[in-house]
Amino acid sequence: MISSRPPTVWIDDSHAIVRRGMAACLQQADFVVRGESAALSPEPAINDLDVLVFEYAGPTLRRAVRLVDTRGTRLVATVRDVTEQAVREMVDAGVSAILPHRSLTADTLVTSLRSVVAGNVALPADMLARLLLHVTQTSHLGPAGLNTRERSVLRLLADGMDTRGIAEDLCFSERTVKNVVHDVLTKLNCRTRAQAVAVATREGVI
Repeated sequence: MISSRPPTVWIDDSHAIVRRGMAACLQQADFVVRGESAALSPEPAINDLDVLVFEYAGPTLRRAVRLVDTRGTRLVATVRDVTEQAVREMVDAGVSAILPHRSLTADTLVTSLRSVVAGNVALPADMLARLLLHVTQTSHLGPAGLNTRERSVLRLLADGMDTRGIAEDLCFSERTVKNVVHDVLTKLNCRTRAQAVAVATREGVI
């Protein structure tokens, strides 16, 4: 569920000028910047943090994933060398948005983070089709893998609805919706809701 409070973000980048530039853009767009770090040092304060923006590297990705595990904080990666392997690794790890430095502007930064806070994903357009194919190939979706309730929840996720909205639409409790989403992610071998929607859409099950 999207809160009415301003979204909170932590910015990690090895270059102080880049961090300050991102912070200025986001603060102007009504984000609350909780802090800054380089290579996740000092360690970001994750409690009640909506988005962790971090500079991609193998070890940094693994540390970021461990930091936000079970916390609900969304990951956004900036990356200087965009390779298909790197993007696959980030998508598989559950990163919600990937922002190549070469095309990063104030508008794309703000738009991407707002999309992520709303529960969506932002991936490099030139790699999206190949990424969807990769996600499909590495999933365990079978012809009868999803039941009617799971497909209904997935369709509403694809429409951009949050947990509360889905619960109201289907007359479920929010706990039930969360349990159904968990089952869907497990069946599809996905880490995020957005990834599950991509797989299900690709397979034509929603």
